[in-house]
Amino acid sequence: MNAVNWFELYVSNFDRAHTFYQRALDMELPIVDGPMSRMGIFPGEENGGVGGCISAMPGMHPGTGGTRVYLNVEGQLDAVLDRVPNAGGTILQPRTEIAPHGFIALIKDSEGNSVGLHSVS
Repeated sequence: MNAVNWFELYVSNFDRAHTFYQRALDMELPIVDGPMSRMGIFPGEENGGVGGCISAMPGMHPGTGGTRVYLNVEGQLDAVLDRVPNAGGTILQPRTEIAPHGFIALIKDSEGNSVGLHSVS
């Protein structure tokens, strides 16, 4: 059982955030318009993993200082960090070893969220 089974990164400009994550992570985030929010879905849940999304939801706001989510970028940490600035984000903490658990980095996304990246290698 995972400690986390879903996460939502709140965004103020859905199109900008959707473009940022697709470019930075080099993956598609399918769009789902739900009854309470518009979501861009990260892959994972369909394979029994942890699911999550970016979400434009009334009353919810992005920003630093709230919950930090670490996205799995296994084997692609350096490549993702290389793409973040051109996608509209900022690197807050470069690749950092967290032995014996691999490496992390922190970025600020296009909406101001502080997001962690994790890779074992």
